[in-house]
Amino acid sequence: MDPAAFPADRFQALVDEAVDSLPEKFRAAMANMAIVVEDDPTPAQLAEVEIEPPDSLYGLYEGIPLPERQWNHGNVLPDKITLFRNPILEDSLDDDDVVVGIGETLIHEVGHYFGLDEDEIMEIEERYWRGDAS
Repeated sequence: MDPAAFPADRFQALVDEAVDSLPEKFRAAMANMAIVVEDDPTPAQLAEVEIEPPDSLYGLYEGIPLPERQWNHGNVLPDKITLFRNPILEDSLDDDDVVVGIGETLIHEVGHYFGLDEDEIMEIEERYWRGDAS
């Protein structure tokens, strides 16, 4: 899908809906968290996760995962989840694909915030899309 043909405000509304669809117990535990949308990852962000073009990135969690925090963690800038609009749209065929891309990316990055590894995140994503979000 051409990113220029998909309004930025519509993409943001879908991100907001995806955040609202997360189970309350997880949303409540996500303190001091910023969820933002950017058009594309920066070269520094791609290098941080060892991705080289033409590959890209749908989302990125930046912060200290909850299980890794020390007792004195506080008075810090928010952790940040960034969803990258253009890569998600470029790999989507239609509006439904955009919704799925946003949802899966958000769940993936929230998983990193909670300290989950890739296998645990994949299992949660599969359950979420089957409708078993418990």
